[in-house]
Amino acid sequence: MFSHVFVGTSDFTRAMDFYESVMVELGLALKFCDRTGELAGWMTPGEPRPLFLLGRPHDRQAAAPGNGSMTAFLAKERAMVDRAYLRALSKGGRDEGRPGLRPQYHPDYYGAYVRDLDANKICFCCHEAVPDGAA
Repeated sequence: MFSHVFVGTSDFTRAMDFYESVMVELGLALKFCDRTGELAGWMTPGEPRPLFLLGRPHDRQAAAPGNGSMTAFLAKERAMVDRAYLRALSKGGRDEGRPGLRPQYHPDYYGAYVRDLDANKICFCCHEAVPDGAA
């Protein structure tokens, strides 16, 4: 459905440190990083798209989060949600909702919410049921 999602930053170096750490926890791979042009992109390994892009706004003005905007990253398992959330907080992200079930979305929706260093709202979520016998 999506080709890419772009999130702006006013401090590319600081944002790269944040997102590189979080993407590792989600199993996403850095496809490219142009530190001079201040643009980076991640992907699911082996898949050309969709891409998550991070960079300076094209108009070179300060980045500003959108009101009501959120980027949600899909995690294969709930433990990945937990790790990504904790990593985001350790890198300066701000809590917007601890990891846990959100049955109002559906019975197996497990998610966590943070604000990145530029106040962009991001979500880490898993839609998978816990296998029988697993905790």
